[in-house]
Amino acid sequence: MNSKLRQEVSKLVEAQVISPQVADDIRNYYDSKNDTSPNRLFAIFGVLGSLLVGLGLILILAHNWDDFSRTTKTIWAFIPLVVGQFFVGYSLFKKKGVAWKETSATFLFFAIGASIALVSQIYNIPGSMPSFLLTWIVLVAPLIYLLKSQAAALLYVIFITAYACNVGYFNNDSPWWYLIMLLWIVPHYYKQLKKFPSENLTSIFHWILPASVLIALGAFVSGDDSIGFLMYVTLFGLFYNVGKLPFFADKKLRVNGYLVLGSLGTITTLLIVSFKWFWGEFNTSLVSSQDLIITGMLLAAGMTVLVYLFLKKELSPFNLFQYGFLIFTGIYFTRFISPEVPMILTNLLVFGLGIFAVRIGSSKGMFSILNYGLLIITVLVTCRFFDTQISFVIRGLLFVAIGAGFFGANYLMHKKQQKQNTSENE
Repeated sequence: MNSKLRQEVSKLVEAQVISPQVADDIRNYYDSKNDTSPNRLFAIFGVLGSLLVGLGLILILAHNWDDFSRTTKTIWAFIPLVVGQFFVGYSLFKKKGVAWKETSATFLFFAIGASIALVSQIYNIPGSMPSFLLTWIVLVAPLIYLLKSQAAALLYVIFITAYACNVGYFNNDSPWWYLIMLLWIVPHYYKQLKKFPSENLTSIFHWILPASVLIALGAFVSGDDSIGFLMYVTLFGLFYNVGKLPFFADKKLRVNGYLVLGSLGTITTLLIVSFKWFWGEFNTSLVSSQDLIITGMLLAAGMTVLVYLFLKKELSPFNLFQYGFLIFTGIYFTRFISPEVPMILTNLLVFGLGIFAVRIGSSKGMFSILNYGLLIITVLVTCRFFDTQISFVIRGLLFVAIGAGFFGANYLMHKKQQKQNTSENE
């Protein structure tokens, strides 16, 4: 129990608001809570310490590496692995706290990779970066459940994302192993949601997991890049609807990575495809069956979440952002008519999303969402300056109108909140 809270309890006793017995009960409760709760700060510094120690040892060895014999090099290659396993075993058998487990898991995580790399270098074992990363990830995967390590779980997600990028972006192949490795983390994530829904680490997973999928999706696009935009709009729609699940109903916006990434990603992608040149550069012959299957799976997943929200009666009031990916799917196939049709429809969709964002911000009394909607409209108008012949006078008038809209909307919102506060005080 911190000193400030103790002082407040003492003041309540002096003011005879609570009895001394109640004050003692409050102190004992917070003292026991602090004793049983894990020292997260110590765990964080333990993880950082293990990283620094590992990097320092690598630098020292690298400086003298050429002076060692092959046998000595091999021994040094396995020393970090043995030390890491020792600390992991000690943490498990002695039932050490979170700090010990997180530190030992982090050290062993990097020790495994270092040992693989050193043995390959010593004996000139050929291999590629994807195979190296895959071997490393498979070997460290049990640490997540063996030690229940959050640091190992976060590092695991980062490294499987790096694997997907290396395979898909730099080697022109599809990283199918990424999907299997992503499934490995799902039980751990589900456990976090059930047992620790309000912890900061759980909030980090709400951001890092969708970010990983977002980055890795591009590695699966094998044909015409244009269908990749449909994939991403569908993925962002899926994210947005996941962020509207009842679990996130009482969560703050900064915790809901799915909702934020889904909204920002949808608007950004639609703004890119709102230009006429985009719809005039299609090559249908390059669209592969793999791209169509992945797009269909994403659409099915998005519609499944929508159906679930409908059954839970979470789809009212109407929110255009939740249906944006379905609308854009229909717009995508109008490209066979002419490039102008999907371009116009996409611009109308972005404008509608901006209006709905303003509406949501106004109804919830949130200036951030209100101005977000106005910003969407502003960026859309700015984009149209580049592919339309509009005089500078009209452009200037449009910016004046948008600026006045910003001021007027925020002023009306402010007055509305002041009126509500006054009525509540009365």
